[in-house]
Amino acid sequence: MPLQDIAKWIDDTKALSRMTGATFLCLAALMLTGCMGAGLDLAASADIDKSLATGSIPRAVDGENPDAATIRNAVTSADLATVPTNPIPWANARSGSAGVIGSISEEQVNGVPCRRFTTTRHSYQGIAQFDGNACQLGNGDWVLTSFGRRS
Repeated sequence: MPLQDIAKWIDDTKALSRMTGATFLCLAALMLTGCMGAGLDLAASADIDKSLATGSIPRAVDGENPDAATIRNAVTSADLATVPTNPIPWANARSGSAGVIGSISEEQVNGVPCRRFTTTRHSYQGIAQFDGNACQLGNGDWVLTSFGRRS
């Protein structure tokens, strides 16, 4: 092979190498723009619950106080004979609230046992007093029929 042909072959190889490098850079740039267009959210297609926030206090459902279930359970499991001399402490680890049930009285309302009660609630919003009423359903479950902050 003459020298001129070898020189031409080397120049062609360099040009091919430059074109291959430029093609690679263009393809890489195109692929990266696809990632950036998605906001680099590589898990966008995954089912992620974005409603949760670290360190958040659970919100009440349908206006219910987040501590209502804890208080209801303390009221309905209390031994009424000891409440006047031994107030019942309660605490809700999920909300960080705590309090003391100071009084409970039970009465029959239309043949259904109901318990009226008063409690304090110590929370991040401060200390407040609440009045409530819990009644037992026919299946044995208790429900709060009223629960509100004392004025």
